[in-house]
Parts: sequence; structure tokens; C-alpha cells
Amino acid sequence: MSRKPPTDDDELLARLGSLTAQARERAEFQRSQVELAIALQRGMLPGHMPSAPGFELAVQYAPACYGLNVGGDWYDAFTLPDGRIGLSIGDVQGHNIEAAAFMGQVRVGLRALASVTSQPGALLARTNELILSLGADLFATCTFMRLDPTTGLLESARAGHIPCVWATADGKSGITEDEGGPPLGIASGTQYPVTRHRLTVGGVFVLLTDGVVEGPSMSVDEGLDQVVRLAGVAAVAGLSAGSLAAAVIKGAEQVGHEDDAAVLVVGHDGRGAHI
Repeated sequence: MSRKPPTDDDELLARLGSLTAQARERAEFQRSQVELAIALQRGMLPGHMPSAPGFELAVQYAPACYGLNVGGDWYDAFTLPDGRIGLSIGDVQGHNIEAAAFMGQVRVGLRALASVTSQPGALLARTNELILSLGADLFATCTFMRLDPTTGLLESARAGHIPCVWATADGKSGITEDEGGPPLGIASGTQYPVTRHRLTVGGVFVLLTDGVVEGPSMSVDEGLDQVVRLAGVAAVAGLSAGSLAAAVIKGAEQVGHEDDAAVLVVGHDGRGAHI
């Protein structure tokens, strides 16, 4: 019995089947890449926050879950050798596994160098040189703050990162006005100015990444204004740092972003403090 010669329809069906199988393989590979990037993020971020009498730290983190837009944001808080608390938040260029791995290097580098100098400007300058020495083609924006729990003094330096938001219990709120410097990993010899703030009883500071405040549905200025309003209400109402962090990350849904979103809140509730 002779076999029926293949028709154009048969060839088309065969090609469609092959393309479908390839598309399925690519989708599966992409999904595994996303899962790996998210696992890297979670493994590299701190598991707990330090504590100090009269102060409360809270974080919220929402990784992006669209395509490969995962991997660049971090937050950190740790006790320094002299008893002060170091706070950092930042964002690595890129959204892939390489960015997630690089984020871990930057965060660990900041921690390690903070044992040598925790002065925010000097710390960012040293971290900048470390990143350049790695020879990577990536850069990172970052804010580093040093909190003295005995006085409420916050010293801050900023490397290309969006500003912080503050609010006080008497109803005042706004965006920090510090000079800042360029992102880490751009140019050698960069200096980072230090700005000093005072965290008073009932007050809060909100550190965040741009995924919280900027996206297709909202400009960065509109997003920051939204966080300013939330922080102001929280400070006047005496809400916890955790409640404010949760409200800020919930508000990030309105920006329509496809990026990571990280929030780190430090609040001064005054309980047990000796200021």
C-alpha cells in the first residue's frame, strides 16, 4: 500500500507543532529563571531587623513577577560595633539573575566596610571603589543612614537614589533635601555629602526604592507625595512602623509598576528610650 504524500497542510501542522514546543520550552526556561532570581533575592536579604529601645524598624518587599523584571532591589539594617544602627536601601541596574547576584555583593560589601567606617559618606565612597574593582558592568543606587538610638540623630548619604520621606507627630511631613552623589560603580574618587536629621518621638523616616513610587500610572513626584501623605497620617495617628510600611507597599500597587518594591521604615515610639 502506497503512503499518501504529505500535503501543505501537513507541513504547516508539523511546523506549528514544532514552534509550539519551542515556545513551551522558552516559557519554562523563563519561569525557572524568574524562580531562581526570586530565590536569590530572598536568600540574600536579612531575616530579621535589629532592635533598640524607643525605636521600631519595619520592612516590606514585593518582588516583581512580570517577565524577568526581578533581582535588583535590597534593604538592610544591622547593629554597628559602636551600638548605632546602619540602614541601607538600594537598587541595582538590571532585572535578572545577574542583578540579583550583584545586589548581594553590594549589600554584603556595605556591611563589611561598615565595620571599618560607618560614617555614611565615607562608607559609600569605599563601597563605590569596591564595586569598581569588581569590574562589573552594573551600577547601583543606594541610601545609607546611621541611627544613634541614644540621641535620635540620623546621618544620611545618598548615591543616585530617590530621597527619603519623613514625618513628625505634630503633623509636619516632607521629602528629605540632601545633595547626594552619583550611583555606586560609575566613577572613581566620588564623594558623598552627609545630611543630618533628628528623629523625634512619634516621628518616622521612610526609605524606599523607585518601584514604590514610579511607574506607568504615576510619576515619581506623585508617588512620593502619596508616601508623604501616608507618613504624615501615620505619625499623627501614632501608627506603628509596621502599619506604615504595609500601607506604603499597598499604595505601590497604584503606580502600575513591573519593578521590585522595597520599603524600610524607622519610627521613634519613645518607649524605653532615654533621650
